[in-house]
Amino acid sequence: MEESEKAPGMLQVLEALKEATHHIQQHHTSDSPAVKALLELQTILSSSDPKLCALSDYLNRLKTLVHSLNHSKGLRSFLTRPLSTHCLSRLAVSIESEIQAWIDRETLFTLSASLRNPDDAIDQLMALLTQFRDRISQGFNRDLQDLVLKLKLFSSLETVLLDEKCADRAREQAGLAVAALIRFNKDVFVGQVMMGPTVRALVAMGSMYSVEVLCSLIRSIRSPLVDEIESNGEIPKVMALLSSRDLQLQLLALECVLEIGYFGRKEAVDAMVKEGLVEKLVELQRSETGDDLIEIGKGRVCGVLERHPFASCVARFAVQLEVGEGLRQREKRAFKPEILVRVREASLSDAEAATIAAEVLWGSSP
Repeated sequence: MEESEKAPGMLQVLEALKEATHHIQQHHTSDSPAVKALLELQTILSSSDPKLCALSDYLNRLKTLVHSLNHSKGLRSFLTRPLSTHCLSRLAVSIESEIQAWIDRETLFTLSASLRNPDDAIDQLMALLTQFRDRISQGFNRDLQDLVLKLKLFSSLETVLLDEKCADRAREQAGLAVAALIRFNKDVFVGQVMMGPTVRALVAMGSMYSVEVLCSLIRSIRSPLVDEIESNGEIPKVMALLSSRDLQLQLLALECVLEIGYFGRKEAVDAMVKEGLVEKLVELQRSETGDDLIEIGKGRVCGVLERHPFASCVARFAVQLEVGEGLRQREKRAFKPEILVRVREASLSDAEAATIAAEVLWGSSP
């Protein structure tokens, strides 16, 4: 049987053993099916494997401690039992940590192999990518990071993301995994995003998940990533998604534009404005899914953006520039008059122009 076929079964066994350590920690019992399962593992585990040496040692200590707890009698046993059960719980924590490290190795080696041949077992790859994201979302772990680097998983994820022949859902999940790695340790993985083609691939895909990943990367990396988007000439492609027929994709594109407005320097904001962003936002605000909030009292604002997601989107963009961290104060002051001029030119009536201008001048947010 192939290694990739054995891995899922192995992972199920290891997950069950990890659950057994949870039972011991909760119930502090030395005579239970959970303890027996771990002792059975102790009898078959090879202590010659350096990766399993620590686990083997903990299981040997577990065997000794359980024997002591189950066979000790008399007053001394009664007095020392609370301490012994506490040691049992602490030992279960250590065993759990080693089993988790084993699960990580099995999962990442299998994921690495699946990423090299993504079309061979697409459902397995999707499950592995989801499991990988869930694992690294639990927080930083040095051993896990070392394994990711050793297996060059970031490069493998990027290769799948760039492969147009690969299924879109696999490419999207690879992108989500890249974003999760940035959150896992930005200092280590951000350089690979900045130097590689990840951003271009995400923009080129133009799907809901790819734009969601792009927004996540902008929030994580901030102005340097926006600089990269602008210097690569990707701003017009992002803005083109505002004209999508898919409302959800339009909304994500708006979110992306607002993030660029918040973190972007003058060059990026200039590129969006010159590309006609203000005019497009006026059009969206005028649409059935748009509205203005200036006349709405606070008691009625709740739920407005759910029903009219493009409401006051011109003012929302202006607010992002005003409160954002990418522009200097004088640059912020200079953009507001330009936005107002473009609003007047794009409006269909004086009333529409006056309403939007008032929102831009005074701010409008739910």
